[in-house]
Amino acid sequence: MTTFLRKRVVSSGIPLLAVLLGVFLLARLTGDPTSMYLPESATPAQRAEFAAAHGLDQPVWKQLLDYLWGVLHLNFGTSLRTDEPAAEMALRAFPHTLELAVVTVALAVLGAVVVGSWAAYRPNSPADRVSSFLSMTAASVPDFWIAVTGVWIFAVVLGILPTSGVDNGVLSWILPILVLMIRPLGVLTQVVRGAMVSALSAPYVRLARSKGADSRRVVTHHALRNAAAPALTVAGDLAVSLINGAVIVETIFGWPGIGKLMIDSILERDFAVLQAAVLLTAVAIFALNILIDIGYALLDPRVRDFTPV
Repeated sequence: MTTFLRKRVVSSGIPLLAVLLGVFLLARLTGDPTSMYLPESATPAQRAEFAAAHGLDQPVWKQLLDYLWGVLHLNFGTSLRTDEPAAEMALRAFPHTLELAVVTVALAVLGAVVVGSWAAYRPNSPADRVSSFLSMTAASVPDFWIAVTGVWIFAVVLGILPTSGVDNGVLSWILPILVLMIRPLGVLTQVVRGAMVSALSAPYVRLARSKGADSRRVVTHHALRNAAAPALTVAGDLAVSLINGAVIVETIFGWPGIGKLMIDSILERDFAVLQAAVLLTAVAIFALNILIDIGYALLDPRVRDFTPV
């Protein structure tokens, strides 16, 4: 297992470095922040002073080297907007995104296991066809469309849920979770159903049934356990995509997570905060992928012997 983990860590280092370089260079393409943070009446001397104070007067290659040196020493700079350490702002926002992703994936997995197992137990039945149609539809609908439609129906028309923010307790969670959960629920339901259909037709399941094993025990103790590996992999990938792709949903619902922080930083050209937020997200995704690999390797020991290319 140690060798397997070492290979995964090494193979993931290059993409992490690419993210560091990419976000640094792309952030500079958004424009010069000097014109945003200083009034139009600012003199050239004031502009030069602002640029020098934030290292913006240096060549891009020098700024990149300073940034990489700061990352090595866990120094991510300060925000142009608030003058706070960029790392603190990112660390303060990230738990909100993580909470949303964990709750969403947990509910999606629970729903997919129930619906997918139920559909697989009677394949090609009317219930199976209805669940397959609904799950495929759910997997195909864009998150932003569901979010806007949900706000219009439940917040504007019915007025029973808040439009945005986190100040309304449990009610503030309902729309973001429902919007984020629909697509993972549809994808996972299809995966669980397919894996369960294969597992329920396997020889060991037929043997258990021939010995008079209870149907519920056959499903939960035999088929579902062997169908867990592909479901775990897909659930992990969906969790990664939720952390990485919650930008639109967080922006629509005013959720104070890492995605909204990224959008605000892009709009206000707050380079240090944007870089810290993207790096934190990349590290979290990197760590989550490692955990997924560990779980998959525990379920299927053959994976431990696989050598990444």
